[in-house]
Amino acid sequence: MINFQAIKAIYVFEMTRTFRTLLQSLVSPVISTSLYFIVFGTAIGSRMQDISDIPYGAFIVPGLIMLTVLTQSISNASFGIYFPKFMGTINEILSAPLSPLEIVIGFVGAAATKSLMIGIIIFITSQFFIEISVLHPIWMISFLLLTCITFSLFGFIIGIWAENFEQLNLVPLLIVTPLVFLGGSFYSISMLPEFWQKVSFFNPVVYLISGFRWSFFGSSDVSIEISILAIMIFASFCLFIIYQIFKSGYRIKQ
Repeated sequence: MINFQAIKAIYVFEMTRTFRTLLQSLVSPVISTSLYFIVFGTAIGSRMQDISDIPYGAFIVPGLIMLTVLTQSISNASFGIYFPKFMGTINEILSAPLSPLEIVIGFVGAAATKSLMIGIIIFITSQFFIEISVLHPIWMISFLLLTCITFSLFGFIIGIWAENFEQLNLVPLLIVTPLVFLGGSFYSISMLPEFWQKVSFFNPVVYLISGFRWSFFGSSDVSIEISILAIMIFASFCLFIIYQIFKSGYRIKQ
């Protein structure tokens, strides 16, 4: 039987920590993304040609939302589980009557909630700069939620793997950020030379941004079915890794 009280305790603690650092947790990423809207959406976007009959300013909105949600999901989840390791309180969590599933739900659920909040706030903010409508709102929320959960799971893995703050920032800076920028945030994959188009399809972020963009405009670089399948495969892979971590105690048992 799932211990919902324990999950709630972890979840509430993590969310409370977020609101204690509201400026850093919510305001900062929203302001940063708003600057992207101003520069790329209005200033540069007005001089760019339409992409697939979509104004450039509107075209980049899904990519910018996804860019922020991906990075925030990883950051929130990795820091959430790393700090108990850093402070030594992870042993108290592991010795408590909690199953690995309940620990994951608590930490990942809080991280995904924070990212979802940021994504929704950024979407609302974009309306002040760019006129945009959502063709498939249910799919839009579904993709956003699925992305928040999946990359929070990935961030949870990074937080357990990291032994210091340098390692904690290593993967997001050296791997995730380049993948996001090369995943079609600011352009369509079809605009690339044929060779680089094929290379891009090995980038998992392409499928996330493509599917999310489809929910806005009804068109994408990759079919919606393949995008969903790619996300589910990555989520399953993350869950498998987390299962192995708790089973073996890799870098989580002090």
